[in-house]
Amino acid sequence: MSVETLAPPAERSPRILLIDTLRGVALLAMASYHFTWDLEFFGYIEPGTATQGLWKLYARAIATSFLFLVGVSLVLAHGNGIRWASFQKRLGMVAGAALLISIGTYVALPDEWIFFGILHNITVSSLIALGFVGLPPIVPAIASLLLISGMVLDHYILPGVISFPALDPKYLAWTGFGAAIPRSNDFVPIFPWLASPLAGLAVAGFLKRAGAFPRLAGLQAKANLLTKAGQHSLVFYLVHQPVLIGLVYLFSLVHPAPAPDPVAAYMRSCTASCVGGGNEVGMCQSFCGCTKDKLIQQSLFEPLNRREINPATDERVQSLAMECSMSSREVPAESK
Repeated sequence: MSVETLAPPAERSPRILLIDTLRGVALLAMASYHFTWDLEFFGYIEPGTATQGLWKLYARAIATSFLFLVGVSLVLAHGNGIRWASFQKRLGMVAGAALLISIGTYVALPDEWIFFGILHNITVSSLIALGFVGLPPIVPAIASLLLISGMVLDHYILPGVISFPALDPKYLAWTGFGAAIPRSNDFVPIFPWLASPLAGLAVAGFLKRAGAFPRLAGLQAKANLLTKAGQHSLVFYLVHQPVLIGLVYLFSLVHPAPAPDPVAAYMRSCTASCVGGGNEVGMCQSFCGCTKDKLIQQSLFEPLNRREINPATDERVQSLAMECSMSSREVPAESK
């Protein structure tokens, strides 16, 4: 009778409270950004505040930190061998939460529902990054750099070189290779965001090889509130936004936001979108002023503001936009 030798179950690395605390800091930053979005949604700050300029960079930095820590956590949890039961349980929880977010936002905001946000990305990225666990850390490091290089090439050097209109539908847009950015309140596609968890996996892999985990574990001996939040990040993510929205809503009942000026809002939104497309400020101001005047003259402004007509398909809007585009480009350089 033969005796089989069973391999001992894989063990995770020592718990590093500092990682949980950093995740807690990221959660706090995320809550501050979402609070800004809520204030904008209820009309207390100017439209576009949360999605432009420094706030846009702030949001991207937060998403990057979350995904980077996903890679670090994969090494901590599975660097000594994949613990399948634990991985499947965690993955199921995140995927379930992502589905809940999609359903909730589809009911509340059907035009901008979240079909592939940060939780969706974490679900798919975790599956992809798991294939890199156990490989030399230089491998995910190179893969991360390739993704970042591809993003730089596609966005700044040869715009659209690896973007394909055939991948624009929502069931394919999650790849990140579509030509158009879909409307969504949170869109975090695989490309180029997979670079972040792979970078985290690489950094953690190098630290593990250098024997740095015990030293990192010794940097923080006791848990604090941020640590606790980081250890229950999924619960915090699901709960914080309904709470913040509820608080702002209750405040709005006592002190409603002033009614926005639709003309001023249109000019801000149009100019920001135009400048964001790489055009000069002067030309954009001329173009937006022209379209505003023509929309009002043709009684199209209010229906457009109420989203009763689609500017991308309405021939009247397209025609006046073309006229204004030609006239605005004729503005003398000294007046821009």
